[in-house]
Amino acid sequence: MPAYLWDAIWAPIYKRAMAHCGKGVYLRPMSSDIKGLQNLSVGDGTSIPKGSVFYCTEAPLTIGKKVVFGPRPTIITGDHRIDILGKHIIDVTVDEKLPENDMPVTIEDGCWIGANVTILKGVTLGRGSVVAAGAVVTKSFLPYSIIGGVPAKLIKMRFTPEQIEEHERLLNKE
Repeated sequence: MPAYLWDAIWAPIYKRAMAHCGKGVYLRPMSSDIKGLQNLSVGDGTSIPKGSVFYCTEAPLTIGKKVVFGPRPTIITGDHRIDILGKHIIDVTVDEKLPENDMPVTIEDGCWIGANVTILKGVTLGRGSVVAAGAVVTKSFLPYSIIGGVPAKLIKMRFTPEQIEEHERLLNKE
């Protein structure tokens, strides 16, 4: 069976298992690696492509409305605990993790996440932000930021403060 048909069969099941799934969400669950559906919330009109890797097993991943992803995004809301003497990292249990080992990730409305982007725990991307292909995002950014690099840094703002005000006024007319 072609992959897109397999995805079409499984997408409604995945959507029902999510913490929240908005209307018109495009999802390729069998062509992706998604863990922790109970902690995944996706807003209306968001597109999640095949090849996505979303790990949100112990902390929430919240993706806003009308977010678009390029190919192969990776988002991870957790980390391994690495400071326990006498234990291999893989042997550390969930109960032994610290609060700072798992932190939410939030991608606000209208963001564009480029190809092969990695977003790590504790990050909030402000609405309308753009993340350049290949970036590794380890910290939060304000709305309408254009960011890129490893680790990601602010390249510039999409709009001036006056343009942001007008842009949001026009969006709110919808």
